[in-house]
Amino acid sequence: MSLKILIIEDEEKIARFVELELGYEGYTTTKAFDGRTGLELAETGEFDLILLDIMLPKLSGMEVLRRIRRTSSVPIIMLTARDSVVDKVSGLDSGASDYITKPFAIEELLARIRTALRKNMQEDVVLSASGLLLDPGRHTVTMLGKPIELTKREFDLLHYLLKNKGLVVSREALLENVWGFDFAGETNAVDVYVRFLRGKIDEVFNIKLIHTVRGVGYVIKDET
Repeated sequence: MSLKILIIEDEEKIARFVELELGYEGYTTTKAFDGRTGLELAETGEFDLILLDIMLPKLSGMEVLRRIRRTSSVPIIMLTARDSVVDKVSGLDSGASDYITKPFAIEELLARIRTALRKNMQEDVVLSASGLLLDPGRHTVTMLGKPIELTKREFDLLHYLLKNKGLVVSREALLENVWGFDFAGETNAVDVYVRFLRGKIDEVFNIKLIHTVRGVGYVIKDET
């Protein structure tokens, strides 16, 4: 069965070009030319990946992205003529999987699609530590069956630490893999979000989940 990709792009020539190229690669595609229609299609949950333009009529790409992320972790690659760091950071912070600026080479887009799909398949595995369960597919976190409400950034940070359970992860590695390559802030952003996680998990459930390794970074270990 071929993978299904939703193209939400108001420039019909670009949408048609991408549709043809993806068809040659064996993908099944559906097109939407405005944000509202695109969101309605995305909410059916039938797609393996979404290509989403930012500048859309009826509903902006950023708003479509935010609404999809309330219920789905489907990979979303932003397509846009904008090339500012602010736009990129905003898209990534809102849950975009990747970001490509127009005009783009189709080979690069195809490579990014393959990477996003491969990463999503790897990340669908439910992760656990000390009674805590993180389900990437459902975007949920529970401790002993009780739900824990996390922001997108908190979820991504916890997810990365759990994927590396038992390994000490440096602040620099966390910034690179959770915040993204374009992040221009300080490494103390990691410390701030670790405190947020500890407040919602360690303190509430009286456990020691996230350990600090002074001068190096953080590690999640099962309680013994």
